[in-house]
Amino acid sequence: MSANKRKVILVTDGDQIAKAAVETAARNIGARCISCSAGNPTTQSGEELVNLIKSAPQDPVVVMLDDRGYNGTGRGEEAMAYIAGHPEIQILGVLAVASNTAQVNGCVVDLSVSRDGQIIEEPVDKLGRPGDYPLKGDTVESIDRLDIPLVVGIGDIGKMDGADDVEKGAPLTTKALQSILAKNS
Repeated sequence: MSANKRKVILVTDGDQIAKAAVETAARNIGARCISCSAGNPTTQSGEELVNLIKSAPQDPVVVMLDDRGYNGTGRGEEAMAYIAGHPEIQILGVLAVASNTAQVNGCVVDLSVSRDGQIIEEPVDKLGRPGDYPLKGDTVESIDRLDIPLVVGIGDIGKMDGADDVEKGAPLTTKALQSILAKNS
């Protein structure tokens, strides 16, 4: 990878609770969070998000993407594909957020962070409990088609029955982001 590419971590969630948790976790690891990328669903295009990434003062840059429960390729996944394919961006990894969305193909994960903070080698469900293959979520279906070096499964960011609460420092989201940085160091 070229040294001048921007280093990016993608997160497949963007509601208000997830936004607060991702902002907290990004601060915890010394990353920059594109806060305006939050939304349910994502409102910016991939091109707009790449411009924001390129203007961020430091790496890594954390970007949130959300389809708001849409089955199939929604706005968040379209933006994710654009960012992942951009020649000036190096994707370090993605937090694949589990949801209760029905009738989705899901994605394969390399590892997951469980609700008790353990790194496990299987998917998790929305509550962060070990789940069935593949990880099911509304903004994860295109992940397997993209060239993403590390896919980390996680339950509903900022929630998981309080286990990832922002008042606690979003410990599970922080651990998931740290696991991506550790694989890229």
